[in-house]
Amino acid sequence: IVIIKRDGHGEVFRKEKVYNSVYESCLNAHHNWKKATDIAKKVTNGVIKDLRGKKTVKANHIFKIIATILEKYDEDAAFLYETHRDVS
Repeated sequence: IVIIKRDGHGEVFRKEKVYNSVYESCLNAHHNWKKATDIAKKVTNGVIKDLRGKKTVKANHIFKIIATILEKYDEDAAFLYETHRDVS
């Protein structure tokens, strides 16, 4: 799967990037590593399921999917995930 970034270039999808960003958001929401790992795995699997059959997808779509799935598991971590992009 190719991810079309905001500037228009393509990048190969890497599930590790999804996992790491969710994991860090969970840690920043004061979860221990075990809870952060559990949530990151669930969210990553949900994103992979959403992307099945797609050849290209916009980065913003992945961002929204991650935020939506993460919010089901932890609203604070989802908020941190969504707002992190605004300040980085």
